[in-house]
Amino acid sequence: MADYLPALTSADPPTVTVRHDDSLVSVPLNRTVHLDIILPPGYEKSGATYPQERLPQERLPVLYLNDGQDLGRLHMTAVLDSLFEKKAIKPFVLVAIHAGDRIQEYGTAAQADYMNRGSKAGLYTDFVLTELLPYIKKHYRVSTDPAQSVFAGFSLGGLSAFDIVFHHPERFSRAGVFSGSFWWRSKSTEAGYRDETDRIMHDQVRKGTYHKHLKFWFETGTDDETSDRNNNGIIDSIDDTLDLIGELGKKGYQRDQIGQQHDIRYVEIKGGQHNQETWSQIMPDFLTWAFGK
Repeated sequence: MADYLPALTSADPPTVTVRHDDSLVSVPLNRTVHLDIILPPGYEKSGATYPQERLPQERLPVLYLNDGQDLGRLHMTAVLDSLFEKKAIKPFVLVAIHAGDRIQEYGTAAQADYMNRGSKAGLYTDFVLTELLPYIKKHYRVSTDPAQSVFAGFSLGGLSAFDIVFHHPERFSRAGVFSGSFWWRSKSTEAGYRDETDRIMHDQVRKGTYHKHLKFWFETGTDDETSDRNNNGIIDSIDDTLDLIGELGKKGYQRDQIGQQHDIRYVEIKGGQHNQETWSQIMPDFLTWAFGK
């Protein structure tokens, strides 16, 4: 059964509503998948207003978010309340998916890494496509149009979100990746490391297909880590993300330029760290990119 929790009191301006949903039991994952659903102002009541406007009753855009258990640390309700109050974003539904065995369920569906991490990533993708999306469509007023469907995540969850969107353009059109684990590789750097050809996601993009409607948002922080395996003076997380953007560029995706929006937005945060505080700080940039009015 779902619980309903308004973000603020009724005396405040219209706010989002958080619904805890524990009704989805996954066959491939063999577990109950806990969901937090964040509904925009005006969703609950017919005829309610979304700051001075009637909230449309048609199906809304949707954001699926890995590591949904971290909504509190991301200050997500406060971020959304602020953006909705400013009318900076259009109404959408956020589906926050609580992680299970994240080191095994997150990764690249087609291939585990050299330590067999991500061994259940294929099952997780199966869950998303065959169980989660139909469940959300049945119980919430969300669109199934790929143009209205976004997937995002953090670290390993970001790698997972990118993998799902890149390989399933018939279901999604946008991916958001915060400090993505694009180091994911088929061979250890200690086992005769020579170059970067063993990075799994880069290789899959290299061998993949261009889809003109796909768009990607990436964030890294200059203090995401300290590792610099090739000793080029740039930390690995930035190197890996920029190299992946380079591979996307070779497929035909264009990076944003000053004053021009294309297929790829990259945000690098000076002093940004690998944590929810940094990701919360940059969340408004991602949300306005994905759902801006």
